[in-house]
Amino acid sequence: MRARTTLVGATALLLSAALAGPAFAAGPATGGHSATRKALEAAVQAGVPGVTATAKDSHSTWSTTAGVGDTRTGEPRSTADRYRVGSITKTFVSTVLLQLEAEGRLSLDDAVETWLPGVVHGHGHDGSRITVRELLNHTSGIYNYTSDEDFGRTYFTKDGFYAHRYDAITPRDLVSIAMRHEPDFAPGTSWQYSNTNYVLAGMVVEKVTGHSYADEITRRIIAPLHLTATSLPGTRVTVPRPSSRAYSKFTEATGPSYDVTKLNPAIASSAGEMISNSADLDRFYSALLRGRLLPPRQLKEMKTTVKDTGYGLGLADYTLSCGVHVWGHDGGIHGSASAAVTTADGRHSLAVNFNGDWTGDMIAVVEGEFC
Repeated sequence: MRARTTLVGATALLLSAALAGPAFAAGPATGGHSATRKALEAAVQAGVPGVTATAKDSHSTWSTTAGVGDTRTGEPRSTADRYRVGSITKTFVSTVLLQLEAEGRLSLDDAVETWLPGVVHGHGHDGSRITVRELLNHTSGIYNYTSDEDFGRTYFTKDGFYAHRYDAITPRDLVSIAMRHEPDFAPGTSWQYSNTNYVLAGMVVEKVTGHSYADEITRRIIAPLHLTATSLPGTRVTVPRPSSRAYSKFTEATGPSYDVTKLNPAIASSAGEMISNSADLDRFYSALLRGRLLPPRQLKEMKTTVKDTGYGLGLADYTLSCGVHVWGHDGGIHGSASAAVTTADGRHSLAVNFNGDWTGDMIAVVEGEFC
């Protein structure tokens, strides 16, 4: 179901495209960011209501928009737009856990059961056999709660969404959904993207620190980097201004689009609730890859990828058609699709958002900027 796989990157959109082979092959860009702009305009022509992007390198910062932020009024998107970033949240969560490891407060090889006794249990799930590292690199085998059919009907169909978009739901509720299913595989034997992993990771942060994962991200990352447009909304249903409307077609890619701007992001929790903007995401990923947030040992751990996946600890390595490697993450949630990537030295970064979740070639935008 397209709408269901959109939530918090249920198999990261950019990652899966990169592994399958890029859909767009750009030659060396000429005229500055002309290839990037062309790819953004193509996304609007393909049906995305509006796009916003910011690229930053050692020489300058470039921002642009195309299309509209509100299909009713025709108001354009803003380069300062805040938007729901979905699974990009995962890199922030992983960074906090790696900081805690560097401080000696936990080991990534601790069993999940050590920190969350009795939580990962049932239908073959066993938290004593799963490590925190396996949560972060998606080798735990834990079932992805967003793949549950009842969850899909409740939150990813039009009728279900409008009846339930303000539901109060807790991280334990989300994990309980996953525990009703058998694991996808034995821990450490394969790889499968699961949002449940990062809901659990956020719960581990809280158990280790005594503070919510949102408080720890704010204290450790948002405040030091002065990410003034970045927030963890919790149960707040609106997106701070400046921002645009967000649109979805739910399960009918050829049907009308619907305004899905307001929702309770607790359905994504620490797997994807964050709000940010393109400039902040550029600053975060640049700082991360330049070693400003993690010691060398922990950054190396984060960049150690699972064989044949390109996925590390909340950070993915994308090899573009021109041979360039970029590191980052993508994310999707109702009405919003985003990607944020940077070069290995952190000196050239791009963040982009589509305010529609059913179309548009994100990899073409990334290739346009870096190839």
